[in-house]
Amino acid sequence: MPNADIRLILTDIDGTILPYGKTQVSDRVRAAFHAAQAAGIHVGPASGRGFSHIPVSFGGDAACSATCLATNGMQVFLDGVLIHQELLPRAPLVRMAELLADVDHAGLICFEDGVPLLVEGDVADLETSFPMYARESHPVADVPAHDIEKANVFVAGDMAYTREVLEYLEARIEGIGLNLPMVGFLNIIPVGWSKASGIDVLCDALGIGLDQVVVFGDGGNDLEMLTHVPNSVAVADAAPEAVAAAHWHIGPCEEESVAATIEALSAGEWPFGA
Repeated sequence: MPNADIRLILTDIDGTILPYGKTQVSDRVRAAFHAAQAAGIHVGPASGRGFSHIPVSFGGDAACSATCLATNGMQVFLDGVLIHQELLPRAPLVRMAELLADVDHAGLICFEDGVPLLVEGDVADLETSFPMYARESHPVADVPAHDIEKANVFVAGDMAYTREVLEYLEARIEGIGLNLPMVGFLNIIPVGWSKASGIDVLCDALGIGLDQVVVFGDGGNDLEMLTHVPNSVAVADAAPEAVAAAHWHIGPCEEESVAATIEALSAGEWPFGA
């Protein structure tokens, strides 16, 4: 059996513990997090969301996100303390906004103090992609004149069109990275940085090895951590590339499969195959 001395559990939110269309995780998910913490395991989300947008997914239960990776690992929190942060350079974002001005039903948002600023595109298209950000967004004339804490491309279209926009931008942008977590939405990340990088920061801070970590995911922005951590887990309804990248596989998000697995790990059980 692999190392059962699990000291850190991280899970993606949307599509992994939070079914699409829902706004808060279930009581069972929150209870599973608390059970892990009571067992001496650090547990939290590894999300593309900025930190200020994570607690709402847990009904305001701050303990569930005290340790977490926010903004695809660009923000690393341990026991409520920010221990590492990466920022996005402004110049490539300005170029991206220029390119998106010529792309139908797509746009760019940049975040400042957790507020989504609508730099390029139509709020109606943002509403299609990420309603919560659309409700909170403020239109601005340009990318803010400093490095950025978080930025996203939104696309009002299906997965094929989302991939088309991704490929269009990747062929024309340098100095910045992109990944595809779900239909209609692209994460913008520093080149060479990912959720896996954030996991390394946490492991170093906790003094543990990757074999003492379990991660759960479902989308394209989870691929690096799913391949980086030996005990990586994909839910049944994950994207095909996430399923292929994960070592272990469980039931779908809608059946609270991650919560059940965390419950078993908290009880000292090994819930995976041989």
